[in-house]
Amino acid sequence: MKTPNSAVKRVVIVGGGAAGWLTAAILASTRPELVITLIESPDVRILGVGEGTWPTMRNTLQQIGISEQQFLTACDASFKQGTSFHNWLDDKEPHQYYHPFSLPLDYPNPALGSWWQHFQGQQSFAHCSTSQATLCDHFRAPKQPQTPPFAGVVNYGYHLDANKFAMLLQTHATQQLGVTHISDHIQTVNGSYDGPITSVTGRSQGDIHGDLFIDCSGFAARLIGQHYGIELLCCEQTLANNSAVAMPVNYQRENTDIASVTRSFAQNHGWIWDIALPTRKGIGYVYSDAHCSREEALTTLADYIRHDDTTQNEPDLSQARTFSFKPGYRETLWHHNCVAIGTSAGFLEPLEASALVMIEMSANHLAEQMPAEAEQLTPAGRQFNQLFSQRWQRAVDFLKLHYVLSKRRQNAYWQQMTAMETASQQLRDWLTLWQSRMPLGADFPLREELFPAASFQYVLYGMRQSMQTSTNNNPQHLHRAYEQLRHLTHQQLNGLPTNRELLSTLSN
Repeated sequence: MKTPNSAVKRVVIVGGGAAGWLTAAILASTRPELVITLIESPDVRILGVGEGTWPTMRNTLQQIGISEQQFLTACDASFKQGTSFHNWLDDKEPHQYYHPFSLPLDYPNPALGSWWQHFQGQQSFAHCSTSQATLCDHFRAPKQPQTPPFAGVVNYGYHLDANKFAMLLQTHATQQLGVTHISDHIQTVNGSYDGPITSVTGRSQGDIHGDLFIDCSGFAARLIGQHYGIELLCCEQTLANNSAVAMPVNYQRENTDIASVTRSFAQNHGWIWDIALPTRKGIGYVYSDAHCSREEALTTLADYIRHDDTTQNEPDLSQARTFSFKPGYRETLWHHNCVAIGTSAGFLEPLEASALVMIEMSANHLAEQMPAEAEQLTPAGRQFNQLFSQRWQRAVDFLKLHYVLSKRRQNAYWQQMTAMETASQQLRDWLTLWQSRMPLGADFPLREELFPAASFQYVLYGMRQSMQTSTNNNPQHLHRAYEQLRHLTHQQLNGLPTNRELLSTLSN
């Protein structure tokens, strides 16, 4: 017999930032019957360093009711078409490759990899299989001014100011979607450690009751970690990076070209990200504190900025923020009536900007499969845990792929990061199989894979991995498709504005 209070109606989100407000907006826009309250501590500063999204964000913004024009203006945003990797192959000679958002030529043709090998040395895999690499070479936008909002000539996501994004989401969720915002610091989580949470007690608001509690409290993990004691599955042996220094950097000139990709530069003890927004850059150095001190990291970051001819060359290191993290994730993300989303669920180095998309996937899954009754929370949680534990492991494997393919061995850091012994058995199996064939969709059976076969192809062949294959595997229709791609690339290069030109037009 059901009790009168068994319905799941009241959702309490603990923590703001992008994780909390994005979750609140997705739930409120898709499940209007829910009563959603977000509690945000005035004492906690937003992490605010993750400035890249995937193309999924376009659907998310449409879903929650924020226009593209509003988003671009409010968040100082620019268009992102993928990631550009620099000097990851080795430390001996310059090397660069793209992981673009568009699918490769004739995807998912299994002959594409062996066919491309005929061009290896003449054209990179991305340049040979998509127009997007050439567009990114020339700072092109993914669309024209007359292209409808959220539509593109090529696939795209965004770069953004994370703090401004959180503020936009907060305003929209509270004013348009009916989310209640409480500014308060939680002092007590009420409920047994082996049972559901009944309420949380704020310093000024007192008890706030709910049926489902979502932990978006960041690294503090106030509910899932501190209250329930669920530990992270540490991935530090596989992915050693656990620290970062980051800072905003102004342009030298207002009309500086805006890169259409996140740029990643391999360094002696980690890598530097370089994200171009309309008014500034966001630049940071991700590293392992077991191999590099904060002072060394700041020196490396400052040296990079001094050699960047697009920025003000003498960096103000007082603006640099430092943060540390434990790379890993919780295998149990949903426990009783508590779900962890965002960095409370886990955090890995931001090499492929997976943080925001994991929030989107988690919130959308929750919205689609929200239990109606309290007795359904446990089985719903088991399904959530199984799926997202697999997704986190996929992310670990994909990030590790970038390192194990590298020939860098110049110090203890790169020797650890490139070690195949610390890769998962799954990744080692894949790499063995891919010696004679390319990554296929059948290798990735999850619904809504975090990284599809195409992503693995771009990294694998971007790092110049070859297959053992016969030289006559050279289908004529791929040659024809390639000629059509060359013609299309020429058209797009001539017809698309630069990133800055398009953003300037849209802001007028």
